[in-house]
Amino acid sequence: MLNTFCKSPLWECHATLVRVAQGLEPADTVIRHASLVSVTTHEVLPDADIAISCGRIAYLGLDGHTAEHCIGPQTRVIDAAGKYVAPGYIDSHIHIESAMIGPSEYARVVVPRGTTAIYADPHECANVVGLEGVRVMFDDARRAPLKAMLTTPSCVPAVTGFDDAGASVDAAQVAATMEWPDVVGLGEMMNFPGILAGEQNALDEVAETLKAGKCVTGHYSVSETDRGLAAYIASGVRACHESITPQDVIAKLRMGMYVQARYGSAWLSLPGYLPQVLASGVDTRLICLCTDDNHPNTLVSEGGMDRALRACVAAGADAVTALQFATINAAQMLGVDADMGSVTPGKCADLVILPDLASFVPEQVLIDGDLVAQDGQALFENPLFTWPDFMTHTMNVGRSFTPADFEIRVDRPDGFARVRAIGGVGGSTITRDSVVEVPVRNGKLEANPEADALKMAVFDRHHGKEGTHSFGFCTGFGVHGALAQTVSHDSHNLLVVGDNDEDMALAARTLVECGGGEVAVADGQVLALVRLPVCGLMSDAHVEQVADEVAGIEQAWADMGCKMPSPFMTMGILSLPCVPELRLTNRGYVNCVTFEFEDLLIEG
Repeated sequence: MLNTFCKSPLWECHATLVRVAQGLEPADTVIRHASLVSVTTHEVLPDADIAISCGRIAYLGLDGHTAEHCIGPQTRVIDAAGKYVAPGYIDSHIHIESAMIGPSEYARVVVPRGTTAIYADPHECANVVGLEGVRVMFDDARRAPLKAMLTTPSCVPAVTGFDDAGASVDAAQVAATMEWPDVVGLGEMMNFPGILAGEQNALDEVAETLKAGKCVTGHYSVSETDRGLAAYIASGVRACHESITPQDVIAKLRMGMYVQARYGSAWLSLPGYLPQVLASGVDTRLICLCTDDNHPNTLVSEGGMDRALRACVAAGADAVTALQFATINAAQMLGVDADMGSVTPGKCADLVILPDLASFVPEQVLIDGDLVAQDGQALFENPLFTWPDFMTHTMNVGRSFTPADFEIRVDRPDGFARVRAIGGVGGSTITRDSVVEVPVRNGKLEANPEADALKMAVFDRHHGKEGTHSFGFCTGFGVHGALAQTVSHDSHNLLVVGDNDEDMALAARTLVECGGGEVAVADGQVLALVRLPVCGLMSDAHVEQVADEVAGIEQAWADMGCKMPSPFMTMGILSLPCVPELRLTNRGYVNCVTFEFEDLLIEG
């Protein structure tokens, strides 16, 4: 399945590897005197030699044996004395678009930190422009050495009938994409209610993927771990990254489901359960590591998978176990362990050379035997990708936005009204279904900053004047002014939050004018802006510029009164109708436990 990505498929070069291993032909590269992290046996093997040919590992010199017999006049020799060699990191679940850059630029920032392969679900892009946009993501990904294992999005929109995306994907389309050489599986099956209800399209998407012999990953975000979980796994779903408690994790492991331990910019699930899971003594071979969503600031300043590995160790895992999560376990989950995941003969030479087993930041990174990064710098450079017009003109809102567009009119006398509100939870994808009191003035509901109750509005940005919109309230952000963003999972409509209509209107207009992104406004002034003209999700600039803009928006949130970490990421999931408890889409409030619409006003 992975032969698309490696320099030579094994069946093409195995005869050469046989000769190199026996010293009958020189290797291309030999790494000498390394401390080898053996993820297959949970050991660190001293003074190991590694011979590489055709982009694959031909020979390991262990237990006093050396690779001297593999060295010829043209062989590159890397002295790794005093250093560790481990498999390159595999991110088992990632949305590239969350980094606000395209795949090749993403590679430039994560490869130097040790990530050599990703299992990516481009459903953010697909929700805006459909599968043609996914094809373009593939085109960009091919320009970089990172093994970008891209999937067909399974849930476009996330849950049928609750909001309006810019496109849709059905089982027939999934079946067609399984013939694409770059597709390695089905993106996260978020529609677990559809699977459990026997919804034919959801089941058919899974069936078409299984028929193609490819991987189906999941998204089981409820705490029920009996019949529902068993049924979901029995459908063919192999893995889940939505666990938040030790009980969730252990239940899934016992049923044979891979658990993708998540540690991204805002969704810091891993520390909440890994210490208890490790202490329980259960076998961890089904635990993988993923980042899910990382914004560019995190990637540039703190890292990606290396950061997640450090979090594993901080949570009580030893370094080799943590590396197993990020390498062989992930490769086995994805069904690609014949090609990657361990430093063993026949595997692709995707390696990291580390100064220690604490930082997990490599000094050198090899992919298919090629040195692609050194001392934190990529040794490859791609020109910025030229995105097609259909991906850079996606703000089809059908209105110019005035303060009147944000008035919430009700048939109530002046005073106070009880309304349903979404409680944002920092560092988590879940929200709370709460009730707050807000003022009623002149037949309009207003924000109540003293109760941390801000107004919300979601406008369909895909269907112009035919699009709908809805209003609600949210708590947990504590800001004065307004925030707006088109990064609004998963349909990525225009989401605006604020305490006054004037700033909310200015925020919305600003994003329409720049083609999408994220903006902070207070007292009639734009405080910070992240321009994301590609699908309203990604920048056409280098990651360093985007990271600076994101740092600006994060500072603006703080200046406006918010104490939540990465608040724009929490705001971005207030419209995601597949994770408990309450969300607001362009169609209205969605109860994500019962999957029913809810009223804004609470009677009585």
